Amino acid sequence: MTNTPFANGRLLVVAFEGWNDAGEAASGAVRSLKEQLDVYPIAEVDPEDYFDYQFNRPLVAHDDDGNRSLTWPSVTIYGPSRPNGARPESIAADAELQLSANNQSNIYLLLGTEPSRSWKAFTRDILETIVDNGITSIVFLGAMLADVPHTRPISVFTSSENPGVRTALDIERSNYEGPVGILSVLGQAAEAAGITTMSIWASVPHYVHNAPSPKATLAIIDKLEEIVDVVIPRGDLVSEATDWETGIDALAGEDDDMSSYIEQLERARDTVDSPEASGEAIAQEFEKYLRRGDDKPDQGSAGDEPWRGKD
Repeated sequence: MTNTPFANGRLLVVAFEGWNDAGEAASGAVRSLKEQLDVYPIAEVDPEDYFDYQFNRPLVAHDDDGNRSLTWPSVTIYGPSRPNGARPESIAADAELQLSANNQSNIYLLLGTEPSRSWKAFTRDILETIVDNGITSIVFLGAMLADVPHTRPISVFTSSENPGVRTALDIERSNYEGPVGILSVLGQAAEAAGITTMSIWASVPHYVHNAPSPKATLAIIDKLEEIVDVVIPRGDLVSEATDWETGIDALAGEDDDMSSYIEQLERARDTVDSPEASGEAIAQEFEKYLRRGDDKPDQGSAGDEPWRGKD
């Protein structure tokens, strides 16, 4: 897909760890971009202003010399600027990316922990940095726990509050209502400020919620690559995704209840994906699935996490 609203100008790709980041899929996608792109920190929020340390605790670790150090929760924006302050017109050469002839955009990244307080002030600070750096569009990345099988392609949902984006990309506006994360707050503020936005969300199998999901990260990158019109090197993600799926297969092979539950999810997914499936057939299949809800094996704390629609 070329000539999308996100293939030109300066683009910010956003992911937050926490509520919006099941299986670390969204933050994993931005970390992969950070490893591939020639970007440097250009702004960082003061954690004292936006984090409750009893909720987002600092982490202690040892460095290579054996010294203990603390890492505080933070949010950092990275941009294609040099340490000496020089800002190249394009990051294509330094990032070793293959850009189409129509894509001369600079890519910025925002990565960090979802703040635990003062979201309005936080949003104002982030928007100020966005405006100061001439960023013209934002793609928000997220991941949600869902009743989906790990053996099938990861479902990726795109949405936008911007009518022009919906028309250009043939996507829909989210109809989700309920609690939201910081992505929704930033998205609404950005659109109000005239900055073009959209969201990409991946569905992560809830029965493997404790482990990172490289397969979901890969699915997000695939969709982002299509939207932005830029070829993104995958690194080790493809092999990691294969290992992830193989590992879950092995666990399911030792647990009859888990294996049976995954088969139910597979049947429901295959019914939806079937080219001959009618709307009525799909509805009937999911009604049957919902009626089997009481027969689901105990998934531990995964059941405590509510299914979330696109933000």
